[in-house]
Amino acid sequence: MNQFISNSEKETIEYACNFAKSLNVGDIVILSGELGAGKTKFVQGILKNFGLENEISSPTFTIVNEYTKSDFRHPTSDLRIYHFDLYRLENIDEFYAIGGDEYLQNGICIFEWGEILEKELKRNYTKILFEKDINDTNKRLLTLREVNF
Repeated sequence: MNQFISNSEKETIEYACNFAKSLNVGDIVILSGELGAGKTKFVQGILKNFGLENEISSPTFTIVNEYTKSDFRHPTSDLRIYHFDLYRLENIDEFYAIGGDEYLQNGICIFEWGEILEKELKRNYTKILFEKDINDTNKRLLTLREVNF
């Protein structure tokens, strides 16, 4: 388990950008924390690593946004990053109804409010918990945990 203290949105974005350097197709990241804790800023940092930071939009109503980048490691294919917001899902069946299994196999998947998936995932993933500091509105504690099966 690793922890990082962020003192600003900029630090969160930079930390996520560095974190993203190790991500590959098939990787799953679950972001957990209350509203306004920095989950979407973290996604912005991941996208920054791939040169896509200006593409970000919140998938609250669409459930998933797809970002595509030419994959320099595999010039004949594109890298797909799927950014999910599962806040509005009532149960795991709704995730599977939108073809959730297909996403998990075809790109990097980042889930805001992904707790609904945790009991169902039978594969490795990274969970990041975002906690606000009650004394400093800009400060966040990010706790990273690798979950392995």
